[in-house]
Order: sequence, then structure tokens, then C-alpha cells
Amino acid sequence: PVVYMFARKFLLWGAKQKHIGKFCGFFLEKGEKAGRKLTKSTGRFGSFLALMLFVGIPLPGTGAWTGVLGASFLDMGFKSTVASVSLGVVLAGIIMTVVSLLGLHIFGL
Repeated sequence: PVVYMFARKFLLWGAKQKHIGKFCGFFLEKGEKAGRKLTKSTGRFGSFLALMLFVGIPLPGTGAWTGVLGASFLDMGFKSTVASVSLGVVLAGIIMTVVSLLGLHIFGL
């Protein structure tokens, strides 16, 4: 919740500051542009599904923290963010369990 509530506010504040303004403004602009593009092409439910799949694919950098940070940039609602990230974490857990069990079966460890 802390990341969700304060990441966007920090960027909005930072964009007005002298030393970090360009840095924060860059990320704020990129996030808003990506959010508009994603919402336009897929709708609000598509953003929910895209975030769930992003968090659910177990690769480095695609976990819950990054998903919540992305959701705050996309300006998604708190409840939909929590639901989407939670389902993504469950999906990642299922994928890793299946892969682990297959590895045990194949290699007989």
C-alpha cells in the first residue's frame, strides 16, 4: 500500500523540484503515456488483466512490487490493483509449483 499511495505523489512532487525535476517528469510522462495507450487499446478490464499477467509471469523484475509501482503510474484504482496483483502472485506461485514438480519428475531429484 505504501508504494501505491506514494510513488505517484513523489513523482508529481519531484517533477516540480529543481534537481530531480527532469528525472521524475520523465517517469511520470512515460507512465501516463503508457497508461493511456493501454487503457485505450484494452479498456479498464484489459489493464487489470495485463497487470495480473505481468505479475504472474515469474521473471526477474515482474513481481508484486513492480506491479504495484506500475499500477500507481497507470493510475489504477486501489481495489483493482490489489486484486490484480494478488491474482498475479497466485498465478506465479502455480506456475513455479508446476515447473518445480516437473523438474522433480524429469530429473528424479
